Amino acid sequence: MWPEDAATLDEIYRALLACYGEPRWWPAKTPYEVIVGAVLTQNTAWDNVEKAIARFGGDVSPERVAGIMSSALAEIIRPAGSFNQKTAYLKAVTAWFGLYGYSVRDVQKLPLARARAELLAVKGIGPETADSILLYAFGFASFVVDAYTVRLASRLPIDTGTGYENVKEYFERRLPKDAEIYNNFHALIVINAKGHCRKKPACDGCPLSDMCRKALNG
Repeated sequence: MWPEDAATLDEIYRALLACYGEPRWWPAKTPYEVIVGAVLTQNTAWDNVEKAIARFGGDVSPERVAGIMSSALAEIIRPAGSFNQKTAYLKAVTAWFGLYGYSVRDVQKLPLARARAELLAVKGIGPETADSILLYAFGFASFVVDAYTVRLASRLPIDTGTGYENVKEYFERRLPKDAEIYNNFHALIVINAKGHCRKKPACDGCPLSDMCRKALNG
């Protein structure tokens, strides 16, 4: 059930869901590929991530990333940009995953707070990347906040406050503790932001235009 004070988020979620359906994110073949994609997408377009993933030749495995020379890994992920830096990040997060024998189930046995704290202690893993990994790779109910979420909040009648953790807490306190809802909601926000809620908004046809301050006030 949705908490009693979640009426506005419920309305936003249902409007987006009715328009776009269930997105079924993250676009990856395995949980580990989600981890790789979450690191590679830092400060670059998803198209570049797809190019980098394709250069693995179908073998995006923790064993391969752990065993490959850093120089060779950097060459594979070159299309994603900042490839030397991201190589170090991938090596570090793969080493963390290795502490659990590369077992998704073993990570899922951890308390969410512990799993998140461990990820945030890994080199190159900030809050957005950590929450993306927790939600999309391991199925934890950990809401992901990105620039699209912040933009949405600034234009709709929801007072999330500022800063990553405040916005995250706002959504998590008002949503059911359900990874599927978190998954869909974040994905729907991204889809709508790319189609309508851009920096320069394209409000015609937006499923949220009737509740958006930007659309209503011009």
